[in-house]
Formats: sequence, structure tokens, C-alpha cells
Amino acid sequence: MMAKYKVILSSNSPRRKELFAGLGIDFEVRVISGIDESYPSDLPLKDVPQYIAKEKAAAYDIATDELVVTADTVVIVDNEILGKPVDEDEARKMLRELSGRSHEVITGVCLTTCELQRSFAVTSEVTFKKLSEEEIEYYVKNYHPLDKAGAYGIQEWIGYIGVTSLYGSYFNVMGMPVQRIYEELRNTFGFELKQK
Repeated sequence: MMAKYKVILSSNSPRRKELFAGLGIDFEVRVISGIDESYPSDLPLKDVPQYIAKEKAAAYDIATDELVVTADTVVIVDNEILGKPVDEDEARKMLRELSGRSHEVITGVCLTTCELQRSFAVTSEVTFKKLSEEEIEYYVKNYHPLDKAGAYGIQEWIGYIGVTSLYGSYFNVMGMPVQRIYEELRNTFGFELKQK
């Protein structure tokens, strides 16, 4: 794609880098560490990832020719946010909470230039079969899901054997709703397809 801006992806996530690269846009990764990811206690849970994505964007000193992409993903079940587990015990607890039921995965995205900011959130609904303790233990020990919201990656073994249905964007569950980002880059920021 022909970009009017130098695109900066604010993420160390290998999944986000891989998904963003799939759009065919040149970009560089630039991450500011230590950004406060807290949010107001009265903020509706569905609004949290978009709020955090905007907070991440606010930390950047953006040059006139740059567009910064920030994102945050949360898993919501029982009106509670499941973030990244702090240890294996918490990962097991989260997977037990998700077992045999549906939950929402919401990714907030913020696209920011010097002149314009566009933010949005995309929601997907994921349903798991009833996971056995053996399956939970196998996944936690072999896939170490401590860097993933809700303690799972849908693209990993647990997704293969556990996910019975998905309503919405699969890539959103991985952490980057690339279809919606593509539309925003085309329609809001003037990116164009370039023939080879």
C-alpha cells in the first residue's frame, strides 16, 4: 500500500507485528515502556481497551509525517476483565473461568497523526468447550500464555482443541483487527493500493 505517512507500530507483540505486516504496509516498531495502563474505575468495561489505546498514543511525540498505531486487547467474562496472568496459577484460574462458556474479546485501536486521531474498538465473541484439567495443565506448561489477555492464544493448541465457535473477527481475537484498520487507513488517512 502507498502510505502518506511513515507508520509506527507501538507493540512488542509478535502476533500484532505479523498481522500488521500482512496489510502490506511498511512500518517500524517503536515502543515506549512504562505507559500507565490504568483506567477510571467507573469506565464501562467495553470502553477500557479503546481508552488505554488512546493513553498509549498520548505518550508519543509524533512527527508531522508519522502515523502511530496503538492497541490494547481485553477479555471480558462475567463483567470482569481478564488481563495477562501474572503467573501459571492465575493462567489456570482464567482458563477455568473461560471453560465451557462464551466470552468477549475487545481490541481498542488508536491511529494518530499530528492533525488527526481516529480510535475504535472491535468485539468478537468466543466460545470454549468444557476444558479438562489435563488440557488446561498441558496448555499452560507447554505454551506459557502469560503474555496473553485471558491466558490464551486462539492461534495456539488451546484454540485448535477448545474453541467451538467464534462470532466476529478471528484476527481481533489475536490482538489486531486488521480488516477495520485497513478500512480506516484507506478511508480516513488516504492510503492507496499500489499495483506492482
